[in-house]
Amino acid sequence: MAAYWSNLAMVTSVVVYLFALAAFAAEWAAARRLEPVDAPAGVLVGSDGTTLGGGLPVVETAGDSTAGAASSEARDAKARLRVDLFGRMGLGLTVIAWGVHLAGVVTRGIAAERFPWGNMYEFVTAALLFVVTIYLVLAFRGVRWLGLPVTLLVVIGQGLAVTVLYVAVAPLVPALHSVWFIIHIVAAAVAGAAFNVGGLLSILYLMKTRAVRRGKVRGYLAKLPSPQRIDELAYKFHAFAFPLWTFAIAAGAVWAEYAWGRFWGWDPKETWSLVTWVVYAGYLHARATAGWRGKRAAVVAIVGLVCFWFNFVGINLLVSGLHSYAGI
Repeated sequence: MAAYWSNLAMVTSVVVYLFALAAFAAEWAAARRLEPVDAPAGVLVGSDGTTLGGGLPVVETAGDSTAGAASSEARDAKARLRVDLFGRMGLGLTVIAWGVHLAGVVTRGIAAERFPWGNMYEFVTAALLFVVTIYLVLAFRGVRWLGLPVTLLVVIGQGLAVTVLYVAVAPLVPALHSVWFIIHIVAAAVAGAAFNVGGLLSILYLMKTRAVRRGKVRGYLAKLPSPQRIDELAYKFHAFAFPLWTFAIAAGAVWAEYAWGRFWGWDPKETWSLVTWVVYAGYLHARATAGWRGKRAAVVAIVGLVCFWFNFVGINLLVSGLHSYAGI
């Protein structure tokens, strides 16, 4: 019975996340009607595109107010309210989806009578739950603007989990019966969630930088903070995730010695975990020593994110190895 409710909750969470994605997409679309930040001469805006209230651009007209200007401001105020409404709807739906998602993960564990991280389906659903948890913490601290890329990622990932990666509840294979099962997987899931948020921030950084360079910071891009702030936030998430990822690899090596009698055997999963580690190590090292900032650092971070997902999904689907278990 618990397995049934878990499956139902997982599928329901995908649907609700999809509605949240639609609301955030409507928020972005509605913001296109707002006054652009790169307004013509005679219009004053914040030097860094900073925002007030819902985070939409504040435009001040120079000179005496006219009836036409007042009408334009009234329309812009209504547009800001509409955009804010869509954003609040998206956030509310994300909270609901997160609750249903959490119920699905918990009931999966109850059905399996163990921690629900024994196969790729369970790992992906748990890792995405951590991603949404991080986003909700950020959203209630003023970073609601990350909603569209986060819900897009979760809809794709959770959708693939319940369709392609799904396997029925089954007992753990003997190799997974260890306390390192919990330690290794939790560290990897939390690190993966932080890497994903950092990668999404890097993508938004490239989008915002391109708009600034072209002098067309319009619509929802005006809601985002300055490119420098996005770059700093992305770096903080990667700096947090990297030590955890290092620990996850070390814990996995200890677990491998317990399960297979050796710490390292160049299994495909182990190899790509190391490749992912090297990419992120290069990212942090380049920032610390070569002064890499901005575009080059963002590109490396995105490459690292691709390596991460290929490691945790592609390897299991395309390559056979000791980490191929539970049907996926």
